[in-house]
Amino acid sequence: MNTESRQPQVERVELGELVCWRVQRGDTELLVAQQGAQVLRYQRAGEPPLIWLSEEAIYARGQSVRGGVPVCWPWFGDLKRNPQAVQAMHAAVEAAPAHGGVRNLDWQLHGVDSRADGVKLSFLFDNLETPLPGWPHDVELQLDIRLDEHLHLSLTSRNLGAQPVVLSQALHTYFAVSDIHAVSVSGLHGTRYIETLDDWQERRQDGAVHFAGETDRIYLDTPSRLSIHDRDWQRTLHLDASGSRSAVVWNPWVDKAKRLSAFADDAWQRMLCIETANVWDDCISLAPGQRHTLELTLSSERA
Repeated sequence: MNTESRQPQVERVELGELVCWRVQRGDTELLVAQQGAQVLRYQRAGEPPLIWLSEEAIYARGQSVRGGVPVCWPWFGDLKRNPQAVQAMHAAVEAAPAHGGVRNLDWQLHGVDSRADGVKLSFLFDNLETPLPGWPHDVELQLDIRLDEHLHLSLTSRNLGAQPVVLSQALHTYFAVSDIHAVSVSGLHGTRYIETLDDWQERRQDGAVHFAGETDRIYLDTPSRLSIHDRDWQRTLHLDASGSRSAVVWNPWVDKAKRLSAFADDAWQRMLCIETANVWDDCISLAPGQRHTLELTLSSERA
């Protein structure tokens, strides 16, 4: 019997202070926190996880969980490092939290659509109902999380106000890997990138991306597919994106890992972030009534 054909099971659970939703479809488990609409776990029984979640994660209200897929919106990273048009949307740039703030706030569970061929959870964040301090814009944000044979994330921003809005954003995905030394990323050969660890200089990628130290790069004009090749787990993860022309590749390595909260000193060896994004010269401008959708599909295959 094909276990994937059974009706998926969706249940409400609690982790620490957080309300979460657990989806079981066949041998696949998905766990999503209502705070931040943050995917926490994605794993098939008997296989290594596809999404990395910190062993030291803290499940507290008002605090983003370390790992999973935090939503960075309406800006990515340090607001002062964003284009001027994005900075201009905020009333007090100096006081702006990293990554925009919606990852630390509760979203509304808008609906659950469960069928034999898959299940979809829809979450809404309305900036008028839950205002982001210093960001007085009427923009509705919806994240659809769909699980079938793959995992699909669809983040839609809709400008309900009377003025244009400019934003940057990312699906800050932490991927589980066997050992960062045994991992490479393909699909970026020939693309230009910003080397944030060397005075934000622009460079060009030559061949696949390998890891031998701290990595924090903003890749520009990215293709629709990037792939993570994991030699020790004999697995390839495919990231298929639309509505995005930029991505961030990040690993903190030894020294920075020791300074991160809810992050084991050696956890850098077991994770890699590739953040499907709209950043740098790929920021989004929404006219009144306009919407933009950022989509990511995660799939895997064995070598």
